[in-house]
Amino acid sequence: MDYVIIGNGTAAVACIEGIRSEDASGSIALISSENRHCYGRPLISYLLSGAIKAENADYRPRDFYQNNGVKTYLGKTVSRIAPNEKRVYLSDGASLEYGKLLIATGSRPFVPPMEGLESVKDRFTFMTFDDMEKLSRVLSPEKSALIIGAGLIGLKCAEGMYGSVKSITVVDMADRILPSVLNSDCSAMMQAMLSAKGINFILNDSAAKFEKNSVTLKSGKKLTFDILVTAVGVRPETSLAAEAGIEVDRGIVVNAKSETNIPDIYAAGDCSEGYDMSTGTKRVLAILPNAYMQGKCAGVNMAGGVSSFMNAVPLNAVGFFGWHVLTAGCYEGEAFEERTATTYKKLFVKEGRLVGFILLNDIQRAGIYTSLIREKTPLSEVDFELLKNAPQLLAFSKQARAAKLTRKV
Repeated sequence: MDYVIIGNGTAAVACIEGIRSEDASGSIALISSENRHCYGRPLISYLLSGAIKAENADYRPRDFYQNNGVKTYLGKTVSRIAPNEKRVYLSDGASLEYGKLLIATGSRPFVPPMEGLESVKDRFTFMTFDDMEKLSRVLSPEKSALIIGAGLIGLKCAEGMYGSVKSITVVDMADRILPSVLNSDCSAMMQAMLSAKGINFILNDSAAKFEKNSVTLKSGKKLTFDILVTAVGVRPETSLAAEAGIEVDRGIVVNAKSETNIPDIYAAGDCSEGYDMSTGTKRVLAILPNAYMQGKCAGVNMAGGVSSFMNAVPLNAVGFFGWHVLTAGCYEGEAFEERTATTYKKLFVKEGRLVGFILLNDIQRAGIYTSLIREKTPLSEVDFELLKNAPQLLAFSKQARAAKLTRKV
């Protein structure tokens, strides 16, 4: 095959589109351990709740692979990458030779060692469509659910189960919910809303020992439950790359072209590192927009085009029960804060530039804030006093407005 892609998520889809933008006929093979058409992972909580149907979770139309000349190997697992042979081996003994290879293996759930965890019958993670289906089969109005982890995955799972179980309790060792996304003030507002819905929170605590349908927390508190979901966090899936001699730090190390240290092997998405322009550091940026742009960049370069991606910004957009949060960049420097009973805005300014923001229920036209961060626009060039309260193009010069309105996407 001219191109082989390991993975079937956002980065993989973007890579196909990047390849086809440069090469209309080269052969493409896609290998995925999930036996499913590409789907939007953030949608699994809405599938769990019944808010959407399975077909509405498709990330691309059902004829996407066919229309792009992609041969799929769904439900197949890669056991080994052999760079010297330029070949990928599957667990069933088959193998594929590649000209250019993309590793887009994503991330996997992190389940820390917890005594007695294996004694819990109905325990789940919540990362994939299959996870969602397995969990949905045990939901019942007579059952109580315990979620270990108050991050994005744990709380989206709670929202998905809401109304289908008797009670939901969320335990986290952090002192607030969504600790990696929100500051303490915004987190408290979100927690109050979720608590008013009936979701119970136990913070500054963690599971010490499980025994079938009960758990003893480190504080000594004991809880009983029927369903357990572990949502402590995720880790980049880098084992295949590391075993093949590809450089791995926290994620697979890539350059601006999404190239690894081994010729003709690329990586993109949650398994790889990226350059965080808001902090000037390289780290894993496990967010959908980053995965798409990295994958598209990789595909273009794999097909002989020229592309680079060096302006990634940490960006989180999530909603719970109609409350919407949008965050970006880093939370450093001077801050401008504004809040009401149901809205929150905090903008962070450092060295004369906007470097980050937190928005709750006030996210209209927030793309203007994101563009200020991504483009490193000096605030001296805009009417920042106007932007603080109402992000709008009028805050930019006439020339800047014209450039933004005519810029190609």
